[in-house]
Amino acid sequence: MNSIEEKFAKLGTDHAPGQEVRQGDGAPDAILRGDPLPGVAVDFSHGDVNDTAFAPTPGSLEEFIDGVHRGGPQAYTEYRGGADLRDRLAGRLAAFTGRPVSGADELIVTPGTQGALFLAVASTVTAGDRVAIVRPDYFANRKLVEFLGAEIVPVQMDHLSHTGRAGLDLDQLEDVFKSGVRTFLFSNPNNPAGVIYGADEIARIAELATRYGVTVIVDQLYSRLLYSGQVYTHLRASSIDADKVVTIMGPSKTESLSGYRLGVAFGAAHLIDRMEKLQAIVSLRAPGYSQAVLRTWFQEPAGWLEDRTAKHEAIRDDLITVFRAVPGLAVRAPEAGSYLFPRLPALEIPLHGFVRALRHQASVIVTPGTEFSPDATDCIRLNFSQNHQAAVQAVQRIAHMIERYRTTS
Repeated sequence: MNSIEEKFAKLGTDHAPGQEVRQGDGAPDAILRGDPLPGVAVDFSHGDVNDTAFAPTPGSLEEFIDGVHRGGPQAYTEYRGGADLRDRLAGRLAAFTGRPVSGADELIVTPGTQGALFLAVASTVTAGDRVAIVRPDYFANRKLVEFLGAEIVPVQMDHLSHTGRAGLDLDQLEDVFKSGVRTFLFSNPNNPAGVIYGADEIARIAELATRYGVTVIVDQLYSRLLYSGQVYTHLRASSIDADKVVTIMGPSKTESLSGYRLGVAFGAAHLIDRMEKLQAIVSLRAPGYSQAVLRTWFQEPAGWLEDRTAKHEAIRDDLITVFRAVPGLAVRAPEAGSYLFPRLPALEIPLHGFVRALRHQASVIVTPGTEFSPDATDCIRLNFSQNHQAAVQAVQRIAHMIERYRTTS
């Protein structure tokens, strides 16, 4: 395999969230055991945006249609997004995060938060750089860094052993910053575990980044969907040098607007400028008509977000109850977002075999933990933004499958 083939092979899409159909239609007889389990098929690799689960925010379709009717001015905005829209978003995001945002200089609208992540990393990292990444964390962080020819420097997070904090090894973080790392990527709330970084963790990250001159890219995609009693600390509102942080958010998950492909990055003006230049040759701009949908963001009807959060929390609690009844399984209740990241007991088949068995025998699709950390060979990730009853029944089938494949020795 030549170097370019190796580079793309590392990107691997077969097991990435939403791509499980590429695992193939068949499974070896050695993996499939017992009769198929009855039940409605549930795809936990991504959220359900149908009317039976969590439909897009009210008014989003109407705004999209209005954008279409505006025609050219909406279709061909500035590369970093329409100026009027950016000004609106800057005020809302400043109020939300607790630090001013300049719509003209410090904000860019991108094709999804995935687009924002690519632009931010590519504007910060070059071949040969050393980049700190949390394990476990969002799967694209690792793949983008590798693709750009940089070296990954892992920082461990023990999310199962901590409460009130994410469990990041802060001493290890300082050690890697001392070693010459100049970029740090992490998600808060964490994807896949749904845990929130405590105020002390954020303060230490900010202090270390400023002391060692490290640029931090923080993915805050789920920072609006916080469960009862949780407090969220925004990195950009901490003591961190404003020129050393880029925050990524978007209306794709909490608001069920994934199909419109919208993301927003805001922060260090020199990095936003680089991101615009790169976007100009990659995609030109975020989808023009879709940009109009961002008018609904942070402007949902009164009580809408609270109701959506309460419904997710109820699903979370029921799924946690089922999982915690499984001997040997470990799971922490997520504090935000819609992800569960349980650690499975010992099984007689490897993780990817079990994931395939779930799909073929239990009609349940999950994402293997190895997408989020090479160490997570006994974990699966579930996006529980689903129909409540169907999600509970699907997790009951997962529990049944664990017993079917549990190690007996």
